[in-house]
Amino acid sequence: MSPFPKGLHVVDRPPEDGSSPLDAPVVVLVHGSLDRAASFRRVARRLPDLELLTYDRRGYQGSRNLQPLSLEDHIGDLLAIAERESQHGPVIFFGHSFGGVVALGAAIGDPTCAQLVITYESPLPWVLHRETGRPQLGDDPEYEAEIFFRRMVSNSAWERLSEHERESRRLDGPALFSDLALLRTGAVPFDLADLKTPTLYVYGDGPVEEYYRSLCDLLGTMNPLIETREIHHAGHGAHLSNPEQLASLISQTWEQLCASA
Repeated sequence: MSPFPKGLHVVDRPPEDGSSPLDAPVVVLVHGSLDRAASFRRVARRLPDLELLTYDRRGYQGSRNLQPLSLEDHIGDLLAIAERESQHGPVIFFGHSFGGVVALGAAIGDPTCAQLVITYESPLPWVLHRETGRPQLGDDPEYEAEIFFRRMVSNSAWERLSEHERESRRLDGPALFSDLALLRTGAVPFDLADLKTPTLYVYGDGPVEEYYRSLCDLLGTMNPLIETREIHHAGHGAHLSNPEQLASLISQTWEQLCASA
């Protein structure tokens, strides 16, 4: 019987040579809003020596029928994955955007579930609010999915999608709606001061670089286990545009952590 929640689409990719050292980490990649596991393929190709696990978060793509949609349930899914993977070796969480919120919540919920957390431009509005000028959420999740894609990627990219691809994105609208609603409530889902796992918060030098710098200044004062890093020539979609940098960062941060142990 699968240890994962029924309906969760999980892809486990072993090392390319079929084996890895006993102390090699398993890297669990957690995608952001209106995304899917497959978006990590470029990063995965650059980590051939490690076991990687990706999955569609509940409500998205292959896990679209899995309900309910809440941060607590996303965290529960990740903890279930980590419980199985920890039987094979140490675990690293890499969370992109909202996926990093899930990874941080899981690490706080169970400090033993991962030995390292790396997040990229994860939204933490309860730590530092950012004025975005975005309109309030409407009542049409499919429309919100289209608007989100156009804003985060581009209008031209949306126009290049086939009608089937557009419909697939629209069907992810309820999950996106849930993610965005959580971030706009003003609630504090967890306290980063409670984090006991070494963590690296990464950001790029895109249009909101100054916001992330200010956020990282706060994170450093909240918890000494949270380190921060800026990577150059990288926007929010760095897992697509800068996979080499992110893959190297994952490997190097793990090596540094092991060397300091």
